[in-house]
Amino acid sequence: MDSIEQPIKVLLVDDHEMVRIGLAAVLNTEDGIEVVGEASNGMEGIRLAQAYRPDVVLMDLVMEGMDGVETTRKLLELYPDCKVIVLTSYLDDGKMYPVIEAGAFSYLLKTSRATEIADAIRAANRGQSVLESQVAAKMMNRFRQPKAEAVRPLHDQLTDREMDVLKCVAKGLSNQEIAEELFIGIKTVKFHVTNIFAKLSVEDRTQAAIYAHKHGLAE
Repeated sequence: MDSIEQPIKVLLVDDHEMVRIGLAAVLNTEDGIEVVGEASNGMEGIRLAQAYRPDVVLMDLVMEGMDGVETTRKLLELYPDCKVIVLTSYLDDGKMYPVIEAGAFSYLLKTSRATEIADAIRAANRGQSVLESQVAAKMMNRFRQPKAEAVRPLHDQLTDREMDVLKCVAKGLSNQEIAEELFIGIKTVKFHVTNIFAKLSVEDRTQAAIYAHKHGLAE
């Protein structure tokens, strides 16, 4: 006797009740899809996921309390095999990239047709991602952008004389000893030490010395 294929269990997480009602009504008419729960916020979404173990979660992004990004991250920590499909009205980078980095599997807009959402659920269950065309274009443009130059180390801000003073500090010399070593006045040494602390974002000589050793600046 042939085994009966189990429906794809879907959990809805959205803080708009009418959105949940509409989605549930439409998706429950689709072959092979069953809405097993509806959550109005992220915390409730985590709780219902623990109870129903959905195959796919339709996730809103902007919710009070725990937003869609954090909910996605926590949900996938608990259930890494679950597929999160973002269903949102937002296309701005500040919301899109963080949730994708958190592990969202697909990204759709709420303007999508019901059949498109259903197809995305079936695709996710097969391990296939679906991205809104505008999202895919943004992702491609992001990858095409040249990488930003590496951040310069803090000590690149130091002058040659400040670097000389830092090396002396790293050797454990006092201000007086540094003055004698470099043939400069002690007030000048104090001036340089103050500038070094500010430029390296350190609070004392010990931290400055540690920085110097860590970055290979000590002799």
